[in-house]
Amino acid sequence: MAASPDSGLDTRPVDSGGHCCAPAATQPEACCEAPARRDWLFIVSFAIVLVAYPLGALVGHAHDSAPAVFASGIYELFNRMWWGIAIGIVFVGILSRIPRELVMAVLGRDAGFFGLFRATLAGVFLDLCSHGILAVGMKLYERGASIGQVMAFLLASPWNSFSLTLILFGLIGVGWTMLFILLSLLIGLATGAVFEMLVRRGQLPANPWAAQLSGAGPVSVQWREFRKSMVFSLAGLREVMRDGFIGSRVVIRWTLFGLVLAGLIRALVPEESFATWFGATMGGLWLTLLATTVIEVCSEGSTPIAADLMNRAGAPGNSFTFLMAGVATDYTEVMSIRDTTASWKIALFLPLVTVPQVMLVGAILNQF
Repeated sequence: MAASPDSGLDTRPVDSGGHCCAPAATQPEACCEAPARRDWLFIVSFAIVLVAYPLGALVGHAHDSAPAVFASGIYELFNRMWWGIAIGIVFVGILSRIPRELVMAVLGRDAGFFGLFRATLAGVFLDLCSHGILAVGMKLYERGASIGQVMAFLLASPWNSFSLTLILFGLIGVGWTMLFILLSLLIGLATGAVFEMLVRRGQLPANPWAAQLSGAGPVSVQWREFRKSMVFSLAGLREVMRDGFIGSRVVIRWTLFGLVLAGLIRALVPEESFATWFGATMGGLWLTLLATTVIEVCSEGSTPIAADLMNRAGAPGNSFTFLMAGVATDYTEVMSIRDTTASWKIALFLPLVTVPQVMLVGAILNQF
């Protein structure tokens, strides 16, 4: 999908290399970092995954040695997450072609309740895993979404996709699944509202991209103008994929590193121990928080573990905490937010604001 050069719309990507870098004439102040000559984190992580994946396919679960468990863990987790990364790349490529004014008009330019509510619903209805949704969320920030909307979007998204909802229906039942979804929506809205308040008070930096946007016109008018500017072609599709990969590189880098770390954790910490160690007690809840903070798994990987905490350990609060706190404390998410916003404060406030809410809800759920 490519836009006509005389359309007058900003349908070209405004970033390069996955960061919020734009030409000097339009670049927000203090937004870009100097690019590294070589991205060693990406290179080393990619090389390890490249070697471990075929070895994992060969050994499977036939061997119990640590290297075999590591390789099979890489193989299994990559098979679960690759499609989310791929679809995330496509969405990022498409978003890079859509004018920021149109994106924000649909999402809601206002930073009030309805803007947060739209962002939260968008997160629920977008059927992607945490790694795919993270790439889209970072692109929304670069498209001018407020930091509160981005946080609400990220918290409501990863395990609330249609596919995982159906899986949870079978694993823990419809009632508990719907309750978990409702509670995650409330936490997303509350967290987004707190971030908006902190920005208004000047304690967190506002999104510099939002200041560049002119007043958005009606959604119907903007969509009609954008639709007229589009020309579909094979070359345009290639450009969308290329721009999507470039825009998602920061997420892919940390995802590959997380994949390597998850393989190491699997090799050293047996998954079966969760059901024994984590009961419906405050100690079990704190251990769950520690585990979900340390263990980097995608939403597909966390769902069966959360179901075990519900069914085998009898701890619904631990199950909810494992799902929600895993999103809030995920270092891939924290580092991607830091790289995109160029702010450690914004990145670290995500777990600081979210985790206490999750722990409180988890403690209440454990009483049922």
